[in-house]
Amino acid sequence: MNIYLGNLSYSATENSIRDLFEGFGQVITAKIVTDKFTGSSRGFGFVEMPNDDEAQKAIAELNGKEFEGRKMVVNESRPRETTGRDNRAPRREGGNAGYNSNYRDGGRNSRF
Repeated sequence: MNIYLGNLSYSATENSIRDLFEGFGQVITAKIVTDKFTGSSRGFGFVEMPNDDEAQKAIAELNGKEFEGRKMVVNESRPRETTGRDNRAPRREGGNAGYNSNYRDGGRNSRF
């Protein structure tokens, strides 16, 4: 079962989360989601446990509990909702990406 962890302390590590959940059973993976530019924690993560009963017990006991100074949100992970291009309106054709071709030089050689 894949478990969502929210409101994690920014000082939490994947090892500290793994250790916490191993108290309830076997942990396959423990992952903290990080910002792709800075590498810092985004404050949430996921734990995968193979035994659903152990995972449910961990969720029941850890949801709302304080961990490294913050009350964690722990629940069963839901499938990721579709975002991005699928939900956007189609792009209009043509154009100069919002720029007027007469002003590409920053207005230095303006015709006016």
